Amino acid sequence: MRKHWIDNLRWVTVLLVLLYHVIYFYNNKGVFGGIGGFGEYPDVPQYQDIVMYILYPFFMPLLFILAGISARYALDKYSAKEWFKARTRKLLVPGTIGLFVFQWMVGYFNTVVAERQGVFDGVPAVAKYIIMAVSGTGPLWFIQVLWLLSLVLLIVRALDRHDRFWTWCGKAGIVWIIMLGVLFWAGEQTLIRNPRPESADGLLNLYKPLFYMVPFLLGYFVFSHDEVQEKVGKAWIPLMVSALIAGGVLIGTTFGQDYTSPEYLGSPLNCIYGWLMCLAMMGWFNARFDSTGRFAGYMTRSSYGLYIVHYLVIASLGYMMKTYTQLPPWSMYVILTVAVFTLSPLLYEIIRRIPVVRWCVLGE
Repeated sequence: MRKHWIDNLRWVTVLLVLLYHVIYFYNNKGVFGGIGGFGEYPDVPQYQDIVMYILYPFFMPLLFILAGISARYALDKYSAKEWFKARTRKLLVPGTIGLFVFQWMVGYFNTVVAERQGVFDGVPAVAKYIIMAVSGTGPLWFIQVLWLLSLVLLIVRALDRHDRFWTWCGKAGIVWIIMLGVLFWAGEQTLIRNPRPESADGLLNLYKPLFYMVPFLLGYFVFSHDEVQEKVGKAWIPLMVSALIAGGVLIGTTFGQDYTSPEYLGSPLNCIYGWLMCLAMMGWFNARFDSTGRFAGYMTRSSYGLYIVHYLVIASLGYMMKTYTQLPPWSMYVILTVAVFTLSPLLYEIIRRIPVVRWCVLGE
């Protein structure tokens, strides 16, 4: 029987990603990417940036947990070869070929400032196109890392071919489940605290493959068990209350800091909030949202595509409004929010109807 709560939590989290990127695009907290805010912090606080502090510690780890759970279910039905072939088409094709077919347009807006400053003067058109394609990776880092972790999972499964470790993990009680947050914290410690500008340190901190391997494998080994899901579901209220308290303290004491820095992410309070929120969201949806309907069914089918295409809407419209209009900031947020939630589905529906482009961009 299909677990609708997992589908629902996945597409709701994807919608949170879309909202996050609207706020992120105009943030003034020194976070890499976006176009910048409407004044310098702390003179212009931009309290709407609180949305980023609320979401960033947990929503991507949560997606990796759900991916790990889904991987377990899929590998119960298909051979490892069939599963990995499907993963390669669904993840690696959009994360590589798709960059040159679609995401280069995102890269254009990521590099347009550099082009105006003359950085690309004398650079051949083909080279600029390649730079824009690579720069257009944006949110697709998620599917690139997920493909890599899928490969790692096949190796790990070979070490536990009789499912002894997986079976043992299913016996975890709620206390031990909460204590797994120590692994969440340990994963954050793999980030490079003082990245060297001339190296790939910054890229590793952006992709965080060693950190995201933790929630992905926990999803596969621990949270794929019905018993574990039920335990988390029964405890969702105290988990949510605890997460909200931890999050309130975290945001109240750190607002204004770069919440993507290794120091911030590796702090105990950030890890406590992030882990408790992952558990609380899973428990809440397991207990209250294990059903489906017409809209939920559509979102289950299309949320991946929305994730793939949405940032072009934000990058293009967000850039043009801030660069070429005198609109007040609040209206830019409203327009961009409405646009990303309406134009992204439209863009997805167009692309999925074009056979070759559909394969390149969506892996379908």
